[in-house]
Amino acid sequence: MSVLRVGYVGCGFMAQNVHLPNLSQSRRCALHGLSEVRADLGRKIQRKYGIPHFHTDHGDLARDDSYDAFAVSAGFVTQGRIARDLLRSGRPVFMEKPMAITVRQAEEILEAAQTPGARLMVGYMKRYDAGYQLVRAKVQEFQASGRLGEMFFARSHGFCGDWIAGMDTTLETSRLPMPEEHMEGPDWMPPALVPKYVSYLQQYVHNFNLLRYFLNAGDRARVTTVDLDDDGFTGLVSMEMAGVRAALETGRLSHHRWDDHTQLYFRQGWIHTWAPPLLNENLPAEVEIYYGGDSHAYERPLPAARWSWAYRREMEGFLSAVQSGAAFLSPGEDALTDIRLIEDVYRQHLDRA
Repeated sequence: MSVLRVGYVGCGFMAQNVHLPNLSQSRRCALHGLSEVRADLGRKIQRKYGIPHFHTDHGDLARDDSYDAFAVSAGFVTQGRIARDLLRSGRPVFMEKPMAITVRQAEEILEAAQTPGARLMVGYMKRYDAGYQLVRAKVQEFQASGRLGEMFFARSHGFCGDWIAGMDTTLETSRLPMPEEHMEGPDWMPPALVPKYVSYLQQYVHNFNLLRYFLNAGDRARVTTVDLDDDGFTGLVSMEMAGVRAALETGRLSHHRWDDHTQLYFRQGWIHTWAPPLLNENLPAEVEIYYGGDSHAYERPLPAARWSWAYRREMEGFLSAVQSGAAFLSPGEDALTDIRLIEDVYRQHLDRA
């Protein structure tokens, strides 16, 4: 394929500040159509980007054969239903994380992705961060050479903070209300717990996914112990991933940056990496390597794409894979594992309460 004709669904915060700007600047695609249930807002965005076609029903996009691919960002429940409908049209789909609220919903989406011509990419932009890709390459290098010995522990810390980083967040708005979402949690979960579960899910699905990416764990991951406060957000989760003990520290604090970092411990050193504020454009994750053993040294390597933005690289990755037929770096099939793990966290949290 040459230039892809992309249809986009949704005109909310992520669409306006991240995905539509990135799509509009890409040489790989043309924004061919837009769907938004709030017509007044959708028309404003259509004019802003000069998008030829506008619909209030995403089904109109799905029924139109002129599109090569779709992307969607909407409410956590709604976007899964939209992605499922678009996948059934037999085209590739990009959707924001979390892929689903429950394993059941995720499996329904993946069933739709079996439609000939369809495949799903989930927006785990951290896998596309140039700094994190450097970390992954270093892990593979050290595991092959044995230079730092065995990896025996992985620690992911996420206490949130300022993720917007001063980005111009003036949004086009609508006179119409946001469509209501009815969030149904897993069948076994008490309804009163669902909002806490969704809050934890949408925030920490990134951390589960990134740990599995660094450790090349795939589905070889399980939750071992859970110690969360009554808020269902603050605490500690222990896991085993690809034979490595892993810990996730969660909570909220007021911080002028984004308090999110990961440390991978080997017997003779470590790799430590810090996330930038997520909307801080052109700033990849920082990386530090400590070499122990007979001599000791620190290294602060830089990725080749020293000034790059994970969100832009993510969308370029989607478009490039659609054009070439290459595999997605964050496919829907892999994202199912994160939903399973977080359901397991809350099962144990509920049992412990």
